[in-house]
Amino acid sequence: MTTMQTPVETLPDIFYEDPEPVEDGMQQAIPLFDIVTLLHKHYADRSDVYVGGGGFLMYDQKDANKRIAPDCYIAFDVDEEHIRKEMANFWVWRIGKLPDFVMEMASKSTAANDLGPKRDLYAELEIPEYWRLDHTGGELYGQPLIGERLVDGAYEPYEIHTAPDGSVTSYSPALDLIFSWNEDSGFDLLDPLTLLSINQIVTERAARLIAEASVDTAEARADTAEARADTEQEARLAAEARARELEEEIERLRRQQSGR
Repeated sequence: MTTMQTPVETLPDIFYEDPEPVEDGMQQAIPLFDIVTLLHKHYADRSDVYVGGGGFLMYDQKDANKRIAPDCYIAFDVDEEHIRKEMANFWVWRIGKLPDFVMEMASKSTAANDLGPKRDLYAELEIPEYWRLDHTGGELYGQPLIGERLVDGAYEPYEIHTAPDGSVTSYSPALDLIFSWNEDSGFDLLDPLTLLSINQIVTERAARLIAEASVDTAEARADTAEARADTEQEARLAAEARARELEEEIERLRRQQSGR
C-alpha cells in the first residue's frame, strides 16, 4: 500500500538584512501597540481574521526580497491553520491573499515614506483600505486620522469628522469600526452602533462572563449541597426504617418467647 505524504512547503531564499531600527521608533510604539491590542481584542472570537503587527508583507513568491513592512495589517477569510501558526512574516502566496487593510503610525523618519512610496505600493498591490494615524495630532501627516479606499487603482479619502472639542473620527468600512483621536486620550476604536470604546465593550463582556460564571458556580454549589442534603435525608430515613424493623423483630421474638 502506498502512503501519500503531504509535500513540505518551502519558502524562497531571502538574502536581505534586517533594516536598522529607526531612531524615533519609540514615539510610535505605544499608540501603535494600543491600537493593535484593541484590534486583537475585537477579533478575538473570529477564527478567520489575521491581525498582524510588525514583520514583513512578502508579496512576490519569485522574489521574497520584494517586501514592505506595514505597522499593522488585517486579512479576512483566512484559513484558520495560518492564523494558529506563528509566522514571522506575511507570505501572500502562502496565506492565499493580500491584506484587506493596512495601517501606518507616524514618526518623523517614516512619515514621508508613508505618504509617498508606501502609499503608491499599497495602491499597486490593490490593498482596499489604507489608514494613517498621527499621534502628534497632525504635525507629521497633516491630520490625526487619514483613511483611504482604493477606487479604480487610486486612493480616495474617507470623510473626517471634527467635534467642537477637537476630537476627530472617521469610519472604516473594511473593519466596520470608527477610528477616534482626542488630544487628551489619544487613539481609540469605537463600535459604530453604540459608539462605545472597543476596550470598554471587551471589559464589560469579560466582567459579564465572570459574573455569569460566578452565578453558575454558586448554583452548582447550591445544587450539590441540596443533593447532599437529599442523600443524607434518604440515608436517615432508611436507617430509621431499619431501626423500626429491628424493633418489631425483637418484639416479635419476645412475644414468641413469652408464649412458650
